[in-house]
Amino acid sequence: MTARLLTDALARARREGRAALVTYHPAGFPTVDEGIAAILATLDAGADVVEVGLPHSDPVLDGPVIQAADDIALRGGVRIAGVLRTVREVHAATGKPVLVMSYWNPVSRYGAERFARELAEAGGSGCVLPDLPVAESGPWRRAAAAHGLATVFVVAPSSTDAQLAETAAAGTGFVYASALMGVTGTRDSVDEAAAVLVARLRAVTGLPVCVGMGVSDARQAAHVAGFADGVIVGSALVATLLDAADPGESRTALARLAGELAAGVRA
Repeated sequence: MTARLLTDALARARREGRAALVTYHPAGFPTVDEGIAAILATLDAGADVVEVGLPHSDPVLDGPVIQAADDIALRGGVRIAGVLRTVREVHAATGKPVLVMSYWNPVSRYGAERFARELAEAGGSGCVLPDLPVAESGPWRRAAAAHGLATVFVVAPSSTDAQLAETAAAGTGFVYASALMGVTGTRDSVDEAAAVLVARLRAVTGLPVCVGMGVSDARQAAHVAGFADGVIVGSALVATLLDAADPGESRTALARLAGELAAGVRA
């Protein structure tokens, strides 16, 4: 069961007395091949888990960095086949857990059962579905369970205790705790609301809690690693590719930052 890879990776990090590093990269950015190479660079630099973004034309929860990367990927022609190819090649090369992070609409249009089956066949460990309401998630969760995939839901500081309990009970793998209200992106500091949210989640679930949105450097990663089971970083890594002058330079910058983040969660 591919979800077991995710569970084992998080458990291994805990045994080592640290948080896991979870990185994010949109499939097809800047191209499918270059995106795969970028993801492999972050895993080689010490990331434990990767989220492969499924580019969407209306990424309402994503900030300008991810929006720009998604736009490049979509204009380059990436489709779900490219996303699944990315999962397949990354998993085959590393054996590490690979999740797909997607808005619900593309998965629904593709077909929940078909997407779950093909993701499992590619070696994927599950899906992060930030805009899928728990109350409407039954068809997806049944398909995911049938194919051994984890379903990760996102919770925000504004969630009530009852909502946290309901969401955590429906999810598997881990709970994605948003460090802030708003869209993804880098921040100068991580809001202390994140630590409070993690504590509230620990009161209602035994699932690991991973914190994302706003973490951008080793110092922030080390801070979040002090209270969370995992640290999720996306925009800061993607920005290194957007900002670099050439592919070789961007890969070097990406690997350097990933290595610093990996050191941060191990501090």
